[in-house]
Amino acid sequence: MTSLTASHAADLVAALLFILSLAGLSQHRTSRAGVVYGIAGMALALVATAVVAAQSGTARALALIVPAMLLGAVIGLWQARRVEMTQMPELIAVLHSFVGLAAVFVGWNSYLEAETDDRARQALADAGLLGIHHAEVFIGIFIGAVTFTGSIVAYLKLSARINSRPLVLPGKNALNLGALGVFVLLTVWFVISPSLALMIAVTVLALALGWHLVASIGGGDMPVVVSMLNSYSGWAAAAAGFLLDNDLLIVTGALVGSSGAYLSYIMCKAMNRSFLSVIAGGFGIEAPSGGGEEQGEHRETRAEEVAEALAQARSVIITPGYGMAVAQAQHPVAELTRRLRDRGVQVRFGVHPVAGRLPGHMNVLLAEAKVPYDVVLEMDEINDDFADTSVVLVIGANDTVNPAALDDPASPIAGMPVLRVWDAEQVVVFKRSMASGYAGVQNPLFFRENSSMLFGDAKQSVEDILRALGDGPRRADSSRTAGDDGGLATVRR
Repeated sequence: MTSLTASHAADLVAALLFILSLAGLSQHRTSRAGVVYGIAGMALALVATAVVAAQSGTARALALIVPAMLLGAVIGLWQARRVEMTQMPELIAVLHSFVGLAAVFVGWNSYLEAETDDRARQALADAGLLGIHHAEVFIGIFIGAVTFTGSIVAYLKLSARINSRPLVLPGKNALNLGALGVFVLLTVWFVISPSLALMIAVTVLALALGWHLVASIGGGDMPVVVSMLNSYSGWAAAAAGFLLDNDLLIVTGALVGSSGAYLSYIMCKAMNRSFLSVIAGGFGIEAPSGGGEEQGEHRETRAEEVAEALAQARSVIITPGYGMAVAQAQHPVAELTRRLRDRGVQVRFGVHPVAGRLPGHMNVLLAEAKVPYDVVLEMDEINDDFADTSVVLVIGANDTVNPAALDDPASPIAGMPVLRVWDAEQVVVFKRSMASGYAGVQNPLFFRENSSMLFGDAKQSVEDILRALGDGPRRADSSRTAGDDGGLATVRR
C-alpha cells in the first residue's frame, strides 16, 4: 500500500471516529466514549501526517512537524491539568482563536506560494483553478481573522479582563453589514486582479469586524457567542483544508462548523434570539442603564432556617448557575440532594440552556459530582413544575431566573425564556452580595415576598445547611416509589 493510499485510509477512519465522537458527546451516558473516539481520531490523523511526511522524503517538513506536535501536546496536557472548570469557557475561546489564526497563516502562505512558485501557479492556471484558489485564499483569511479577534474579545470578556457590557457604536449594524459588503467587493476584485494590498486590506477588515462583532454582544449572551465562535472556527479549518488539499481537515472543519451552527441555533431558540442576527453578530443588546440599582427591600435568611424549610418540603428544585461553579459547590449540593432524598423529599435540578458561561457547563459539573442524569432536567421539562414546588434553591444563578425577562419589555434580556422559580412557595437565592448578574441587570426576584437571600460562599452555605439538616427522619408522606434503594433517582412528574 502506497503512503498516499494509506493516508487516505487513515483520513477516512479518523473522519468516522470524529463522527462517532460527536454522536457520543450528544448524550451524558456516552460522553466518555465520545471523548475517547475524538482522541483516537486526532491521534490517527497526526500519526498519518508524520508518516506521509517521512515516506515522501521531506525531512525538513518532518523536522518541523514532530517538534510542533510534541510542543502542542506538552502545552495541551499542562493546560488540561491546571485549568479550573470555571475557566473552561475562556480556555475554549482561546483555542478557537488559535484555529482562526492558523487559517490566516495558511491563507497567506497559499497566496505567497502561488505568487512566488511559477510551477504551482501554472499548474493551477492549467487546471482552470487559479480563480477558485484566489477565492479560497480570500474567504479563508476572512473567516479565520474574524474568528481570531472575536475569540480574543470573548476570552477577555469571559475572564473579566474587560467589561462584559456590550459596546454600542453609532450605527453598529450598518458597520457590520458594510464590512460584509466591502468583503464581497474585495473578493471579486481579488479574484480578477490579486495583489498584496488587497490581502492586507481583507486581513485588517476581518480583524476589525471580528473584534466589533463580539464586543457589541452583552455578557448575558456569551454562551451563544462561544457556540458561534466554535462554528466559525470549524469553517475556518475547512477553508484551510481546501487550501492544503487535506480532505480530513475539510471534513473535520465541516463537522465542527455545522454542529456549532446547530448548537447556536438551539441556544438562540432558548434565549429568544434571532439565529440570523447571531451569525451577523448584530444581536448585541443595548447597554443597560441603571440595571444594577436595587428595586426594593430584600430579606435575608440563615442556613438553619433553610435547612428547616427543606426538611419540611415535599419537593425541591435546585437551579444552578455560574456561582456554583466558582464556589465549586457541586459536591456539597450532590450530598444535599442525597440527604433530602433519604428523607423522602423529591429533589430535581432545573438547568437553563445557557446556565454558566458555556453550553452544558452545569451538566458537566453535576455529572462530575455523581448526580444522576435523570435528576437533571432542562428548562422546558421543569418550568411548569415550579408552581407545585415547596422550595427552590437558586445556587449562583442570576440572569436565567430573572422575571424581568418576561415582565419588562425594556430590559436588555427581554424575551429570553427563563426558569420561573418565583412560582414556587419559597425561593432561596445563594449569592455573595446583591450585585447584578453577568448581563449587568438587576433581578427583581431578590425583592419578591416569597424570596430570601442566603449570602456567602455557596459551598460553605450548602455545607452549613447539611450540618443543620443532620440525618433526621424521613417524611411520613414520602414520595418514593416502592423498591426505591435510597439512591438519587428521581420520580418524574
